[in-house]
Amino acid sequence: MIKYALKCDQGHSFDSWFASADGYETLRAAGHVSCVICGSSEVSKAIMAPRVNVPAKSAKAAPAPEAKTAEDLQKTLTKMREEVEKNATYVGGNFAKEARAQYLGDVPDRPIWGEAKPEEAKSLIEDGVPVAPLPFVPSRKAN
Repeated sequence: MIKYALKCDQGHSFDSWFASADGYETLRAAGHVSCVICGSSEVSKAIMAPRVNVPAKSAKAAPAPEAKTAEDLQKTLTKMREEVEKNATYVGGNFAKEARAQYLGDVPDRPIWGEAKPEEAKSLIEDGVPVAPLPFVPSRKAN
């Protein structure tokens, strides 16, 4: 297993584990590595500091504030994903169609989430359909 610091084209930084360096390259080339914050698949390795093991006696220093903040963000995103998956129906690529049908009253309202192409999302917003992007991708598409 190997852990990489990654960065997306929107400037978000995050870490992810891979089976191997080749595994990372294979997944990235296939478009399966995406930003945990915005979902962008334009992801690359970020500059990383080497991990240095220190004896337990000298490991009293507090973690850097950035590390705690990133960890807290990841926990919050995980909790948000769990709540959405528990309380809403995943409609996949039919999200725009389903959201519009609910907005127009053609189908009963229910919590839904899914995926929409940028032009579909823009059209929904322009038409006043209340939608918002989620800061994660479906579990089946996550790293």
